[in-house]
Amino acid sequence: MTASAPLLSKVARFDSPEQEVFLNLWRTYDRLRAFEDELFKRFDLTPQQYNALRLLRAARPEPIPTLVLAERLVSRAPDITRMLDKLEQSEWVARLRPPENRRQVLVSITAAGIALLDEMAAPIQTCHAKQLGHLSKADLNQLATLLKKARQPHEPEGSCWL
Repeated sequence: MTASAPLLSKVARFDSPEQEVFLNLWRTYDRLRAFEDELFKRFDLTPQQYNALRLLRAARPEPIPTLVLAERLVSRAPDITRMLDKLEQSEWVARLRPPENRRQVLVSITAAGIALLDEMAAPIQTCHAKQLGHLSKADLNQLATLLKKARQPHEPEGSCWL
């Protein structure tokens, strides 16, 4: 135990059980995200770009409208256009405007994007094992259920996360 640990335990008081849970979620996210940051840096990707590629792979061979892709992401993308610009420059996605609606932009994953996801598959599994592999299957199921329950009233109607 470090010299500051006893002080921290005396100071670490919460205003409510909700605050305690929220701060624990935030801290957990920070600890688990460090593993992903290291992994994604090796592939010159952000977690959000990786998530977009996964969604596009799942939809193939159909392209997805940009706004639909943005709605399906794990976290909001304030500038999906810039994110897609980077993915397109890397030749991992392709964008097209259908002639019947030039305002709509459709996005699809390319063969290079699929190859990248294939290359990342084993490192991603290893990352998730480092993050949560110490939990039992029952613990993981219970945690997923509780997180969904906590999030449910805050999801927009029709969300794919419901």
